[in-house]
Amino acid sequence: MDVAQFRIPKGLMREVDKLVEKGFYSNKSDVIRDALRRLILENQVGTLRSKENSVREVRIARKDLSKQVSRKDLKKINELGK
Repeated sequence: MDVAQFRIPKGLMREVDKLVEKGFYSNKSDVIRDALRRLILENQVGTLRSKENSVREVRIARKDLSKQVSRKDLKKINELGK
């Protein structure tokens, strides 16, 4: 895994800390990795070449991106948007 250093506003970091405190993520790094996965997926929607069913293709892409997240964490993450 590569290492990156970021500067994050205090208010945003407080929100990251809250996600960790609530148990949605194990640590701050997991929050950032998931946010980046979501950003990448969001930007890929509409740019993926549709061979068949685009909804199915997006689901497959999302599944591939989320393989590094445990099922328990993924369930909690998906519930955040509801």
